[in-house]
Order: sequence, then structure tokens, then C-alpha cells
Amino acid sequence: MARAFAILLPPSKATAPGGSGPPWQPGAGALPELDGARAEVLAALDPGGRAVAAAPTRPALERYAGVLYRELDPGSLPAPARRRLRATALVFSGLGGVVAPADPVPDHRLEMGARLAPLGRLSTWWRPRLTAALADRLARRVVWDLLPAEHAAAWDPGAVPWARRITVRFVTAEGATVSHWNKLLKGALVRHLVATGLDDPAGLAAFDHPAGYRLDRRASSLDGPTAAVVLRARGAPGG
Repeated sequence: MARAFAILLPPSKATAPGGSGPPWQPGAGALPELDGARAEVLAALDPGGRAVAAAPTRPALERYAGVLYRELDPGSLPAPARRRLRATALVFSGLGGVVAPADPVPDHRLEMGARLAPLGRLSTWWRPRLTAALADRLARRVVWDLLPAEHAAAWDPGAVPWARRITVRFVTAEGATVSHWNKLLKGALVRHLVATGLDDPAGLAAFDHPAGYRLDRRASSLDGPTAAVVLRARGAPGG
């Protein structure tokens, strides 16, 4: 029986400009318990109440336009996969902490690793707030944790009662971690997850990544509450 799952994603530096939604207001999106903190970040970023605070918004999945989201291509997904994406994806954001796909997001430039006076480094400032919010949101779920280090620093997985946490690493045929194309590769993986509803990393054995990566069972740890998946480029044994 399939478990409920969640997919944790980074945002993208590239964003679609403008938008037709009203400026962000408390109560406009998911995880309303973070609204007070979001207002604090907005006030620190935009103390005069202009620019970002007054900017029009787009839903998060329309705002983020980087390679992960282009490869995911939400608009081309079949309707069931689009519904699953909206129900499962959570995007870590320097501005909003964590936002859901339909949450209104203004155009902005604020990375999770940035320092913002008087709050300090945002990943550190967000960490207790996001951990508390996600403890309820992710309880008893399978969590596909696709966060890079900058965003992983913004929560404490050990304090969240998830059912299972799965991390994924892409490596070259020789075993070196892929960094340059990492977001593009993750976009195709997320597309597969929401298309199939996969909640067991062993099921990735049937996944033929469009860029030629396959599950390396010998390098992966697929059992237990924390699973570590390695997807290896073709050209070396183990896949």
C-alpha cells in the first residue's frame, strides 16, 4: 500500500517576472503558521513597505523558472500527476521559508544562504521555524529530500517524525558527484515521482532517466528509515 509522500525542493535563482496575483498577504498560502516569520523577512528585506512587499505575485510553480522547473515542466504533466505535484511538493525559500506549488510568490532575489539584517543568515534563522512547521506537515510521510546543502541547513530532519526519508545523489560513471547539471537531473526525477506516485526507492530500478542515469543498487542504501539513492551515469558497472 502506497504511503503519502512529500518532495522537498530548492527554488531557482531564475524567476519569471511580473505576475497577475495580488501582493502577498498572510493567509494566502500553505503553512500559515509561517506567516508571521514571512512578514518579518519581508519587513527586513523591504523596510519601506515597497518593492517586494507591494509586488504582484505568481504561484510558486510559475514563478520559479530555473532548469529544475523547466525540466519538470509542470504544465505538460497529465492531470493526475499535476494534482500529485501540487499535493506533495514543498519548495524551500529564503523569502517564504517553505512554500507550496500554488502559493503566491513575488519576484525577488533572496537566497537561503544570504545574510539579512537584523535576522542574520536566513538558513539559520529559518531552521527552528521550519522544523516546527514541518514536524506536523511531514509526520508519517515518506519524504523525498532533494535539497542542496544551502537549503538542507534550514531544517532539522532528525526532529521531524517522517516515516522514511530518501536522499538522492547523481554520480558520473566513475562515481564523482554531479554538480553542474544536478538541478536539471532532479527535474526529470521529480517528474517521474509525481507521474508514478513512487514511495519506495527500490522502485527506481525501473526508472530510465532521460539523461542516461540508472539506479546503482550496490552504491545505494535502500533499506531502513533513511535511504540513500545513487543514480549513476551509464558506462560503469553497478547500475
